Amino acid sequence: MTKEEILIQYLVENQARFYRLAYSVLKDRDEALDAVQTAVCHALERQSSLRNPEAVRSWFYRILLNACTDALRQRPRTVPFPEGFDLPHEDPEPAGGSLARQVDALPPKMGIIIKLRFYEELSLKEISQATGQNLNTVKSRLYAGLKKLRIAMEGAEIS
Repeated sequence: MTKEEILIQYLVENQARFYRLAYSVLKDRDEALDAVQTAVCHALERQSSLRNPEAVRSWFYRILLNACTDALRQRPRTVPFPEGFDLPHEDPEPAGGSLARQVDALPPKMGIIIKLRFYEELSLKEISQATGQNLNTVKSRLYAGLKKLRIAMEGAEIS
């Protein structure tokens, strides 16, 4: 198979995974779909930069994460309301300590590593390549994030 065929096959077979990761980062359906579409377009345009077809997974996840980061940067900044100004609101999610909410509550750099490792099943080396971080940094953030999750989940069980 040619590099292009390998890339296209990978993109077609893993669309749902890409959307799931983009949604977990962006928390918005339309932005997630846009990020995936942007990443696919960039991947197809830049397929010549894919040196090793066996590394297509980490190569594409890096493109997808960059598209998600760009989408986050383009969001308008919110200005907090003055203290004492209360808008009536209802919590859209029930109270509780679901694991997904706990992962989302982690610092973004830890959360994305945990999502790539356990949701997308990337190896630590692939995560390092996809995020552009040193392998030891990935390991330390993964283990620190897991420790925070364990503490948060133990606290949720006590409540």
